Amino acid sequence: MLRCAEFALAVDRPLVMGIVNLTPDSFSGDGLAGDTERAIAHARRQIEAGADLLDIGAESSRPGALPTSLADELDRLLPVLDGLAGCGIPISVDTYKPEVMRVALAHGASMINDIYALRMPGALQVVAGSQCAVCLMHMQGEPLTMQQQPAYRDVVTEVDAFLQSRVTQARAAGIADDRLVLDPGFGFGKTVQHNVELLRRFSELSLSGLPLLAGVSRKSMLGALTARPVGGRLAASIAAALLAAQRGARILRVHDVAETRDALAVWQALA
Repeated sequence: MLRCAEFALAVDRPLVMGIVNLTPDSFSGDGLAGDTERAIAHARRQIEAGADLLDIGAESSRPGALPTSLADELDRLLPVLDGLAGCGIPISVDTYKPEVMRVALAHGASMINDIYALRMPGALQVVAGSQCAVCLMHMQGEPLTMQQQPAYRDVVTEVDAFLQSRVTQARAAGIADDRLVLDPGFGFGKTVQHNVELLRRFSELSLSGLPLLAGVSRKSMLGALTARPVGGRLAASIAAALLAAQRGARILRVHDVAETRDALAVWQALA
């Protein structure tokens, strides 16, 4: 069971997390910065399509992205959060800034999705002082430079060790296991070969039985493997999501909720 404030989600089957992107420079071309009505409408369509939870992000973390100011991030985020109040499913906010975490939780967010895995000063304390869930992600470097020269001796072993260390820190701060989700960070400081190896050996990321999140939807690794542009990666995204689910992923972070759920339904009928 994953506890997200007032929500409790069973993780005995893969859950689908629908992406709501509030940035102006999304790699996937779905950024809705400054258009609150469209963003809320998109989020509600994700819910109608069967999303188990939503992930809302107002700062781009694509390779080469520059940091977004605190004011801009909150200006994009809060009207959408407020507009989705009472939507009936948990809302995760994709941020690494403790100030944004604090305000987002006060405006109804029930999960924090942090690419820095609560390493920014004050972030661990903000989450520990709440009842929200948190996703701790692995990233080598930072978004601006992370894809310049990523290097590992063994990407799976090193990602596993990093996540284990962050779990230890979270537990020491008082964050219970039923609030923790772990993400190996596909595309965050990793080459195509690193990403493929992570997906192939995904089941080796046991991590004390904590639920694992896989976010591969539309990413450049799929473009490299298929030679498809972002808009043509639906089939590859579904294939990658199914492969992650088969290897133990319990949350699939996706752009295409309905299509992913259909694929999961067929797989689960056979499984």
